[in-house]
Amino acid sequence: MCGIVGATARRPVSEILLEGLRRLEYRGYDSAGLAVLGQGDPPVLQRRRTLGKVAELVAHVHDQPVQGSTGIAHTRWATHGAPSALNAHPHQSQDLVSVVHNGIIENYEPLRQQLADAGYQFESETDSEVIAHLIHASLSETDNLTQAVRLAVRQLEGAFAIAVVCVHEPDTLVAARVGSPLAIGVGIGENFIASDVLALRPVTDRFIFLEEGDLVELTPSEISIWNLDDEAVVRATVEVKQDHEEADRGPYRHHMLKEIHEQPNVIRRTLEGRIGRRRLLEKAFGLRTGPILDQVRAVTIVACGSSYYTGAVARYWIEALAGLPCQVEIASEYRYRDVAVPADSLFVTISQSGETADTLAALRQAKQAGYLATLTLCNVATSSMVRESDLYMLLEAGPEIGVASTKAFTVQLVDLLLLALLLARRQGLAPETEETLITALRDLPTQVGEVLDLDPIIARHAERFIDREHALFLGRGSLYPIAMEGALKLKEISYIHAEGYAAGELKHGPLALVDEQMPVVAVAPNDDLLDKLYSNLEVVRARGGKLLVFADAQASLQSAANIDIVRMPAIHELLAPILYTVPLQLLAYHAAVLKGTDVDQPRNLAKSVTVE
Repeated sequence: MCGIVGATARRPVSEILLEGLRRLEYRGYDSAGLAVLGQGDPPVLQRRRTLGKVAELVAHVHDQPVQGSTGIAHTRWATHGAPSALNAHPHQSQDLVSVVHNGIIENYEPLRQQLADAGYQFESETDSEVIAHLIHASLSETDNLTQAVRLAVRQLEGAFAIAVVCVHEPDTLVAARVGSPLAIGVGIGENFIASDVLALRPVTDRFIFLEEGDLVELTPSEISIWNLDDEAVVRATVEVKQDHEEADRGPYRHHMLKEIHEQPNVIRRTLEGRIGRRRLLEKAFGLRTGPILDQVRAVTIVACGSSYYTGAVARYWIEALAGLPCQVEIASEYRYRDVAVPADSLFVTISQSGETADTLAALRQAKQAGYLATLTLCNVATSSMVRESDLYMLLEAGPEIGVASTKAFTVQLVDLLLLALLLARRQGLAPETEETLITALRDLPTQVGEVLDLDPIIARHAERFIDREHALFLGRGSLYPIAMEGALKLKEISYIHAEGYAAGELKHGPLALVDEQMPVVAVAPNDDLLDKLYSNLEVVRARGGKLLVFADAQASLQSAANIDIVRMPAIHELLAPILYTVPLQLLAYHAAVLKGTDVDQPRNLAKSVTVE
């Protein structure tokens, strides 16, 4: 999505800003711009903005050069106001203050009216221009830019990261972070700001990651940071030796294990800028999202492999929260049958790469079939599926090297839950229910971290798979697709034949397979189906099956003969599918390591399946 770059130095910064924007192009955007403080007396704000790619901005700057040693730059993904040069960042007030902004200002409408009543004129349709005028208005109360930004930020509600420059302080760059990521790049005689360290890798390898509520003042020689309580603080400087590529495994034995352990951070990154204090920030999903979702009366989800299982979970969420019918299809099957399209139906595709051949073909077929609109969930902003869909939600998972999807899978689930909330809001979802789920989502990265702490315990339980050729995975309700995903992970990387079943289906056939040689894995959150699941597990024990159960900390299940319980953190039942995915990933990983297989590149499989 949107990207921020800023610099204050003792050398010209325009090329630094442009290169930073080039490195943020992966995020997806529709316009770009920069503002640089000229070195005259007084300095002049030089602003250049273009619709389209960074290359258009580069050409514009080549034709109309900007010179100066302090500046800010931005790539914009439209949320308020259509893509246009006027709506592009940076935004200015009175040719004095310039601002770039990521995120959503929830209370921008009353602030805009307040500023208009005070005589400010708006040239854009954005919420971001409000910030520039608000800071300018605050300068009437103080002659200090940092204090003016502090006063303005106190009036803002939502999730945002901003960077600000002012002609009165030509060597100063001020930034603030509330709910959207922002990092400082530390140089020698120069300092920088960016929404992603990748943007600054050509100029520094030392970074300070701002924390929630931080305000920072940068000059070429100094960095000053204040926290949410306006107390001066020192944040750690971190040396980042690698580019923002995932080629280095770090301390991990395999890319897959590294990517499993990255999940708390990628979940945070996915949520940043998309959730406020109490509610989902709808405009963060794009300018056209709201009007389209207003018309949706049914949903069809199409995907392959692990992505299909995330869609299967989403069906439970969409029908339970929004009350809308939802069907989930395997793309390779959907393509070759006659489909009845429900009226006002949203067609959703899911793909890590955005190039999955069957899913892409299904999308192209759907665009001719009479669906209301198409939406894709994808990890690659430049992919075919993103370009060809009406709407898209980027996963923010970062590069995933391991063939067996882990972090992309969990982030797909998070995004699908956000989609379910967007739809449910239109169907009368109670505000208190939304607030409860937003609170639960905020806690989710910490809870995933607690599951990762169980790694040594799960590794010991994986030993039971060393000499086994078959396994069963059981779940009920929205955990049934997670059982299928757990089975898929095990067979993908350990080559053990495994199947996922709805636990209530055991007696209809699979129970014939159960004996003392058959490991049975179950996921047991503390929900309305727990007692039913417990009865199913007792049937397995009675046949000599050896059970490994991942159970909620508050569940009444106890370890006993032929049943081992691994206690999971208590979690809101709607978020349980996301959390219970993680131990199954670890179990498959350790089983594969013990079996000696190629974990990151399992035989016969490819990361991006671009053929039928």
